[in-house]
Amino acid sequence: MILVVTEKNDAAQQIARLLSESGKPKADKVYNTPIYRFRKGGDDWVTIGLRGHIMQPDFPPELDYSKEEGWYGLTADGEHLPANVPDSLQKPPFSSKRKPYLANGIDIKGWKIPSLPYLVWAPIEKQPAEKEIIRSLKNLAKKADAVVIATDFDREGELIGSDALKQVRSVAPDVPVSRARYSAFTKAEIDHAFDNLVELDQDLADAGESRQYIDLIWGAVLTRYLTMARFSGLGNIRSAGRVQTPTLALVVERERERMAFVPEDYWVISGEAEHDDTPFKITHATARFTDHDAAETAFSHVDGAKTAAVKAVEKKSRTQRPPAPFNTTSLQAAAASEGISPARTMRLAESLYMDGLISYPRVDNTVYPKSLDLRGCVRTLSSVPQYAGVCRQILGQEKITATRGKQETTDHPPIYPTAAASPDRLQPAEWKLYNLIARRFLATLMGPATIEGTKVSLDINGEPFTATGNVLAKPGFRAIYPFGLRKDDQLPELAEGDVCAVNKIGLDAKQTEPPARYSQGKLIQEMEKRGLGTKSTRASIIQRLYDVKYLKNDPAEPSQLGMAIIDALTQYAPRITTPDMTSELEDDMSKVAEGSDTQTNVVTHSRALLAGMMGGLIDHKEDLSNAIADAVTADAKIGVCPKCGKDLVVKTSAKTRGSFVGCMGWPDCDVTYPLPKGRIEPLEGDAGVCPECGAPRIKVHPFRSRAYETCINPACPTNREPDVIVGECAACKAAGKHGDLVAHKSEKTGKRFIRCTNYEECGTSYPLPQRGELHATGETCPECGAPIVEVVTQRGPWRICVNMDCPSREKKASSVRGRGRGRSASSSKAASKTSGSRKASGKSAAKSSGARKSAGKAASSRKEK
Repeated sequence: MILVVTEKNDAAQQIARLLSESGKPKADKVYNTPIYRFRKGGDDWVTIGLRGHIMQPDFPPELDYSKEEGWYGLTADGEHLPANVPDSLQKPPFSSKRKPYLANGIDIKGWKIPSLPYLVWAPIEKQPAEKEIIRSLKNLAKKADAVVIATDFDREGELIGSDALKQVRSVAPDVPVSRARYSAFTKAEIDHAFDNLVELDQDLADAGESRQYIDLIWGAVLTRYLTMARFSGLGNIRSAGRVQTPTLALVVERERERMAFVPEDYWVISGEAEHDDTPFKITHATARFTDHDAAETAFSHVDGAKTAAVKAVEKKSRTQRPPAPFNTTSLQAAAASEGISPARTMRLAESLYMDGLISYPRVDNTVYPKSLDLRGCVRTLSSVPQYAGVCRQILGQEKITATRGKQETTDHPPIYPTAAASPDRLQPAEWKLYNLIARRFLATLMGPATIEGTKVSLDINGEPFTATGNVLAKPGFRAIYPFGLRKDDQLPELAEGDVCAVNKIGLDAKQTEPPARYSQGKLIQEMEKRGLGTKSTRASIIQRLYDVKYLKNDPAEPSQLGMAIIDALTQYAPRITTPDMTSELEDDMSKVAEGSDTQTNVVTHSRALLAGMMGGLIDHKEDLSNAIADAVTADAKIGVCPKCGKDLVVKTSAKTRGSFVGCMGWPDCDVTYPLPKGRIEPLEGDAGVCPECGAPRIKVHPFRSRAYETCINPACPTNREPDVIVGECAACKAAGKHGDLVAHKSEKTGKRFIRCTNYEECGTSYPLPQRGELHATGETCPECGAPIVEVVTQRGPWRICVNMDCPSREKKASSVRGRGRGRSASSSKAASKTSGSRKASGKSAAKSSGARKSAGKAASSRKEK
């Protein structure tokens, strides 16, 4: 059996379909992972799709030190990972016994500023990110006679393939392994790739892994520093990184230029003339008057004029060359001009690629390879009605010659359509992008366009005026590619000596404009120009800046917090905000890909660069905290206080360290509200004000649940729920009394619970899930006698015993644990879903620190670009 390993399930399905010589591949599963079986060349073949990276880099929980070993990372399994920590950092025993200081080392799992210099040098371990897929892959590898790695051919794809290969080698050390490289999901391309197998490029994989490690180190250290330097706000992580921070700095620098810009007054005299019933615009030959008196004088000469005499007509033609083929950056820029953000462009392009409609979308190349059948591609597109006419024209040429861009590589061709598509079979956004790519491809095979420009000079009462217009005289490539083309500004046929009627004329006061903000497309291009990120990462970096609220709107505008962070870092660690160091590290990683440097050297170099800045950052922690204080407060704004009109912001209790919403008018205004569990997002405009009570409305993103909108005020009529009697209190009944068990929602805290009407005497109460419509069932639990209630959520009805100490819970958990290998973890989660959500209500004191730890682990593990 020959095993083919692809990057995603869709790719596994496509490759099986294209290679199969036995009809439609048979869909099967190994454990819970889909696979596809087929026959080719007399052999049994199986394709399996991964889910991107199946291994994820992370730090061990702590760094320990011993005189015998020196510094080492201690993993959760007790393994020792050597760490090259500089002698300049203090060794145990430490004078302080508080975390992060430990008896034998440093806790680097928790978010503590003193641990950051050590985190810079912490070793990195690769941990399974997709255990089920790895299990399935190993199962198939044991039975395989040969393995073909068929992940995408770039640094990320080569790394994913390399990680998969290591898992294969762990169970089948001698199985032959080869690599298939392809650029499109077409029959010809896939057949060629599998007929010409090569070896996996370990240098390229090491370059991808170097980026993983470097981005993890920089992202974790800088993000923790910025978040903990001023811990407040909406609970959002204040993200930073090697590429992200200088990218944000570009936007902030442009915004500072705009803020510093001093507008200058100028005046424009313009109007409308007409000839042969065709109106056209006219402007004074002095396009901008900087002297108001001169403008007034000139206008006084033409005010009320009825005719204009044509003094000269000048015509010039200019040639507009066809565009170069699309690479990733130029596609993102062109799509952004059509209203598709770079991040969405890449998602759509990936979908089109997986459907076999376009070639691989992550490329630098702008030169079609000689092996690409351009005429065949045009024939394919000729079946699309929108392109048929132009395709016939191109196919009628004796020789088809394509334009060439400045970048030429040999990994993948530029982005081009590989199959015909129809707007009826694609989503509107997918068709919009496909149409852009198809038209660009055809445009690169066509001739130049000729644009004829006309300039008319006129005289109005002795004052010189002009009129200009452009006409597409020869469409050329513009017949198929209208994007970015200005509409014809048609002028009437005019000759020297003609007299035109003046319809209107006026004097307008204007001001010079500041430099324009970066559109997302322009920002992508600027990042490429300055060596920030790669073709695969730039879109996600920009999207990340929007996600963490550093940027807003398009064109990109920095938030107050984004500007404050860049200003503070520029003052205390300026190299972090410049592209120079990032470009230097990009060059280092390119050397790894070329085999002229090693991963160890490059990662160590990046650690040294970051370590050189940490001392200054930690020394100025309080200064930076103060510098971003106002911006953090602005970032924490929930809305406006309905009582006094001042801002309501998220605050942290000095006593409990818990978060709540309080008024900035305190102590004169005592308005406070509790915070629901989850990430909080203020709503804007009218949607952000409750029509019932005037308090702010927010969007809550609970962990692993759908987001919902609510009023922040628990006492608001929109949040009130009627009390529901769910049963009789068993304790009161045993004492000879009657007590109703009532489900109630507190108007003070917003929490839901069940409590006996005789609670002061019997003390009977139960917690409840905080979301979902509650119904009494009239039933009692056969194990403990507590009420059984029904909670209706978006996933459907959910029947539960409300007693957290019910014996049935222990029985169920024990039963789940004994069901069999591979199911216990997920099944236990399902069994404890109810109790986990409610037990959390008794852990409010640890809520703040627990949230930070959880967020810290997620941020450390996330690949920060």
